[in-house]
Amino acid sequence: MRDRFYMPKHSLGQDAIYLCGNSLGLMPKSAKEYIGQELEDWKNYGVEGHFNAKNPWMPYHEMLTDQMAEIVGALPAEIVVMNSLTVNLHLMMVSFYRPTKERYKILIDYSPFPSDRYAVSSQINFHGFDPETGLIELKPDDGEIVSLDNIQDVLTAHGHEIALVLIGGVNYYTGQAYDIKEITKMGHAAGCVVGFDLAHAAGNVKLSLHEDGPDFAAWCSYKYLNSGPGGLSGCFVHERHHKDGDLPRFAGWWGHDKKTRFLMGDQFKPIPSVEGWQLSNPPIFQMAVIKSSLDIFAEAGMDRLRAKSKKLTAYLESLVMAEASDQFRIITPSDPDQRGCQLSIQMCRPDKNLFEYISQKGVISDWREPDVIRVAPVPLYNSFEDVWHFSRILHEGLS
Repeated sequence: MRDRFYMPKHSLGQDAIYLCGNSLGLMPKSAKEYIGQELEDWKNYGVEGHFNAKNPWMPYHEMLTDQMAEIVGALPAEIVVMNSLTVNLHLMMVSFYRPTKERYKILIDYSPFPSDRYAVSSQINFHGFDPETGLIELKPDDGEIVSLDNIQDVLTAHGHEIALVLIGGVNYYTGQAYDIKEITKMGHAAGCVVGFDLAHAAGNVKLSLHEDGPDFAAWCSYKYLNSGPGGLSGCFVHERHHKDGDLPRFAGWWGHDKKTRFLMGDQFKPIPSVEGWQLSNPPIFQMAVIKSSLDIFAEAGMDRLRAKSKKLTAYLESLVMAEASDQFRIITPSDPDQRGCQLSIQMCRPDKNLFEYISQKGVISDWREPDVIRVAPVPLYNSFEDVWHFSRILHEGLS
């Protein structure tokens, strides 16, 4: 699938070694065509493009549903693409974070992405509680890894105070993949609502959201799903909640019953699926880019992508550690089932000059202060050759 994407060039005019799909996925070459079709239909039809475009805009978001549901292992009725990730997390917490004086705390994963911390803290504060006492962050039990036993211990000690468990499916810093099924089971047993931020998991690891049973999840689409900078978010609400009339929500007209939406009535009647959480009509051009990538995913298949990902990541790990085990340690779990394609390489003697060196040599990766280089060999467009060349440059840079 490498030829389906544009590969950035480095200063020497050659293809860069792009290992940063965990931050921003590459542009599908077909994206121009997909957006171009919508621009052409806008030009030719104006407002009537909502019904007469080649891909009518009114139901355009529905074209993404089945393929996105396949990627995250959900029922189509449980999936909608809308808004941005943090917006969707806030909308989900409106419905699923219902604190009381006795149970108001939120459990988050170790070293979460800052936006998640800000969103959760602001929700706790909005409900009149103090984030200093209302926010519980998991702590690693060995190195940088958080075990299931560790999570169970926290829930055993504090579960009666925790209203919501909100954990990243794959930790952005360490690359650890959490066991969604087991965490959901433990959280529910403690009486908590359970949700996941799948920003670094969707399109990266094999997911089974419907079967695993979390109450909700949300993810961005611009990392492994290649929807472009600021691309739209996916949202999951388990079907058991779809007809719960007692769930509060922030409403908008695109979440109203489709059959009566244009009667412009005063009373909101939510669509009895996750679509009932929609607010506004979808941005078609952004959705066109997602569609261009989802079509490639559908052709490749998550099972085959994941199989390649495990081999590619293991190869990267072996090359990095073979010649410089005294220079680096990898803080990502070594068990392939506990990680995606990202490896977080921690320098034993921190020196950002090494990162700057590999960047000058054409490697596009990611530096996290004070001492971690994050690299992600994405199976859709990265090759074993990419990994080999990266390793050579990395080891040359040590000298």
